[in-house]
Amino acid sequence: MARQDLAAQRDGLKALGVDDDHVHVDHGLSGTTRARPGLREALAACRAGDVLVVTKLDRLARSLRDATDIADELTKKGVALNLGGAVYDPTDPVGRLLFNVLGMVAEFEADLIRARTREGMAIAKAAGKLRGRKPKLTASQEKHLVQLHRTGAHTTSEIAELFKVARSTVYRAIQRAEQA
Repeated sequence: MARQDLAAQRDGLKALGVDDDHVHVDHGLSGTTRARPGLREALAACRAGDVLVVTKLDRLARSLRDATDIADELTKKGVALNLGGAVYDPTDPVGRLLFNVLGMVAEFEADLIRARTREGMAIAKAAGKLRGRKPKLTASQEKHLVQLHRTGAHTTSEIAELFKVARSTVYRAIQRAEQA
């Protein structure tokens, strides 16, 4: 999986006057969920009179509902929201309209990305190129693991340690053997 390059976003924040010390990042998480540590830290760090700066609204939220909830939360705390250089004013009807349009566009983009990803995965699966994760154990190792388990001489934890795998891998191997 390709890692997202944050350089452009960091440069954008720097151009908007944000110090590197005040940049909050979520590594390896989709923006589609509100439960992101970086977002939580950024919101928690905001105090009345502060300005939360994001390069684009889709960096803050990927759904209109989340964007609106976050903006309302910030407004109640007395925190301004700067979207790529333009400060969002919740009392201005035009500002609210533009905010909602940007939120809808961000949500639409996220929906398109999800649809393209599902389509690409279906094509790869049909072509036999999407096989999933490489198994932790070879077929002979899995057979040996099941034999050890059946003797009852070793606990699941001992077997997991012996094969250098998680206990869940041992449980799945045993379950597959029982279904076979």
